[in-house]
Amino acid sequence: MRRPLFLPTPWQTNWLLIVAFLSVGEALYIRYMAIENVTVELACQAAQNPLYNTWLCSTFRISILFFDHGIFGEAALAVALLNLIRPSIVLMTVALAAAGFGVVLHNADVAALAAAVLILSLARPAPATEQGPIQ
Repeated sequence: MRRPLFLPTPWQTNWLLIVAFLSVGEALYIRYMAIENVTVELACQAAQNPLYNTWLCSTFRISILFFDHGIFGEAALAVALLNLIRPSIVLMTVALAAAGFGVVLHNADVAALAAAVLILSLARPAPATEQGPIQ
């Protein structure tokens, strides 16, 4: 007998869609409202004024740091490979969110590879469940 493929349930699919839209939306917001907005970028980089120490400036600094080291794409690929080995909805959620950030925030090459690995993980058999004795 063949084991069934790893397919998310409709509830899990809705959850994955929400996570994907929110991660891409937040990444677009960070990119166009902080990174590519010259006035916000200069104000955050000045860091002399404590009034500019906001969540947007903190997110700006963290996203620039992650972009410089390619963390978004590499994290997405690492978690997607783990999901390929042992599929689970938690790993798929984390990989999908990291890939969404990676595609928008200039780590598109590795993040797109992670998305392809996520698609391949849907062709894997579902993990075997432990079944207790039949009563």
